[in-house]
Amino acid sequence: MTITELSEKLAAEHGLTKADARKIIDSILAAVTEAAVQGDEIALNGFGKFKVKATPAREGRNPSTGDTIQIAAARKLGFTPAKAVKDALNV
Repeated sequence: MTITELSEKLAAEHGLTKADARKIIDSILAAVTEAAVQGDEIALNGFGKFKVKATPAREGRNPSTGDTIQIAAARKLGFTPAKAVKDALNV
């Protein structure tokens, strides 16, 4: 599902215009992104949790040459689904 499809569904279910629905979705995604940048955990009851995870710098190999390269440390956003979502997926 794309953001456009999601906004169309939201608009149809709640009697909104597609533009208003898109603004709501963009606002929610901006809030989640802002919280993640600050390192906060985002918990959406009944859906799941988004959590920032740090990966340390490490050595890797260039697959084409076999040379050792340095891979920089990074922060990644992980998602853990809630039990209700897991149950719905595994019916």
